[in-house]
Amino acid sequence: MLQEKSMSKIYGELALLLAVCINSLGVVLMLYSGAGISAISSVPFAFSEVLPHLSLGTWTYLFQGLLILSLMILRKRFVPQYLCSFLVGFVFSELLDVHEAWIEILPTALPWKFLYFAISYLLICIGIALSNRCGLPIIPTDLFPRELSQITAVGYPKIKIGFDVTCLAVTAGLTLLFLHRLDGLGIGTILAAFTMGKGVGIIGNWMDCRFQFVSVLANKLTWFKPL
Repeated sequence: MLQEKSMSKIYGELALLLAVCINSLGVVLMLYSGAGISAISSVPFAFSEVLPHLSLGTWTYLFQGLLILSLMILRKRFVPQYLCSFLVGFVFSELLDVHEAWIEILPTALPWKFLYFAISYLLICIGIALSNRCGLPIIPTDLFPRELSQITAVGYPKIKIGFDVTCLAVTAGLTLLFLHRLDGLGIGTILAAFTMGKGVGIIGNWMDCRFQFVSVLANKLTWFKPL
């Protein structure tokens, strides 16, 4: 009890806003680094390359809609919180297109690209850790491994790594089949896929020792709370 009182409070609404902003930047920055796109956006990226009539942002919220539908099927019921998650994911998807519009002003020398990858990796880990603690519906690509971990009773790091690796396998299959090359996948993508689950866990544990997350909306609207 004393430990909780000594912790700094962070509003879940602010945590979610930060998570959406920094995750969208992290995804685009990782792609711009040349090390490959993050696993959570690799499948929409593959579709945007194979079928370029739709933007990366549009393919992202279509993919997120599929994840939401999959979770409802697994739970065998309609879950209103998941629809709120889809709306948050829509904002995230639009921000991807916004960041893509300005990102090319950044320098492209090799040392900068190493820095971009390191920053993007850290941003995505922090964003996912914030999302998992905000107490509100979060973007579907972050929601899916968290909810699947709860449904299957398998540890989050294992589920997260499995989800990322599956996304990479689908991306590799799509780009090889239709483009006859691996597109969007690099050493950074592989590294992130196999380690990001652990990275999110470490950052999350650090947050748990220092911050207490409270949500105004989740307290007022019972149906708005995550499961």
